[in-house]
Amino acid sequence: MRRRELLLLLLGGAMIAAPALRAQQRAMPVIGYLGVASPGPFAPLLTAFQQGLNETGYVEGQNLTIEYRWADGRYDRLPALAADLVGRKVDVIVSGGISSALAAKSATSTIPIVFETGVDPVEAGLVASFARPGGNLTGVTILTAVLMPKRFELLSELVPQARVIALLANPNNASAERMMGDVQEAARAKGVQLHI
Repeated sequence: MRRRELLLLLLGGAMIAAPALRAQQRAMPVIGYLGVASPGPFAPLLTAFQQGLNETGYVEGQNLTIEYRWADGRYDRLPALAADLVGRKVDVIVSGGISSALAAKSATSTIPIVFETGVDPVEAGLVASFARPGGNLTGVTILTAVLMPKRFELLSELVPQARVIALLANPNNASAERMMGDVQEAARAKGVQLHI
């Protein structure tokens, strides 16, 4: 009889405690991914991103949710997509480029934003400085734009007979104007005509 009473007491206690325990459990973290383009061309990068998360113990669908938002190359859609992620109260926003990072920054000053960019994040207005970025943004920059004049110089050395060289640039890229000016200066120094 005592055994039955003890089991009923334990079962009753467990039933009372179960909702409280569930309420204390942390909800699954949600990453908001804000991409400028569409997922197709970025599939290898997304795979690497997910693999990196897996290596640190986060598996999408098991202990992590990722909300993807894609602008499909339409930069004007980024503010609304960023606002949607903020409205869903994601835990962090990962930006797929400078334009998406700027849109996320405009949408929130409290949700952490992680960026990767090839431009100077200080010049682009993402952070206050490299030493003290401040705010809610952090990330990695690969300053490839500053390498463009050197790339131009190498190209002109590889093909010395070239008198006209074309440069393809994305005018929506925050560093495009500076990069184009730097390459134009390098072209003048080499006596090469540059078409942008």
